[in-house]
Amino acid sequence: MSLFDLPPIPDVPVKGETEGYPVRRIFCVGRNYAAHAAEMGNEVDREAPFYFTKSPAHLVLTGATLPFPPGTEDYHHEMEFVVALGAPLFRCSADEGMAAVYGYACGLDMTRRDLQGQAKDKRRPWDLGKDVEGAAVIGEITKAAEFGTVSDQSITLAVNGEMKQDATLAELIHDVPAVLVHLSRYYHLGPGDLIYTGTPAGVGAVQPGAVLHGEVAGLGPVDLTLGDPE
Repeated sequence: MSLFDLPPIPDVPVKGETEGYPVRRIFCVGRNYAAHAAEMGNEVDREAPFYFTKSPAHLVLTGATLPFPPGTEDYHHEMEFVVALGAPLFRCSADEGMAAVYGYACGLDMTRRDLQGQAKDKRRPWDLGKDVEGAAVIGEITKAAEFGTVSDQSITLAVNGEMKQDATLAELIHDVPAVLVHLSRYYHLGPGDLIYTGTPAGVGAVQPGAVLHGEVAGLGPVDLTLGDPE
């Protein structure tokens, strides 16, 4: 028996299934599109991907309306292609990694950019900027076999109907197999692990009342509405 009850982490709906996908961990790849790295004033690092994490407790499903988060005046949208794993992975090959993919989804990595910038300036972790309540938004998962090969599918985000991000998955610096091979050197990956693979150029601030709509060709969209601050 526990001392107290915790809010449940939502299962992510899966296209064609009555049961949802339970989430164990959330990994995020940083600066994985060259144009986005450039717009943030960073050089492109093609040697290896790098990561940060988000708490599964901060996961919300598409269609949510959330209050504008506290402590920021520069809250940014980042549209992402999400990989959902369905089998154990450790020190895998590219083929083994792709065989372990359960499916894919659209996601939003929402970011308190001002707090992230302050952390970068002081060489501190990004947690206050990235691991924000409600800042890991995800759409319906489509199984890998139905989605097909990850190639040059479009990835877009509109804010209040205006296109802000528009790229293709072919622009990923480190593609899905490369990320799985690298990340599995450091973690025993497995079912319930989500990997947000990075955002293309065009990120920017959103305000209370903003309506976000993101798409990856072949997947269900991701939607988020921002309410007033609490």
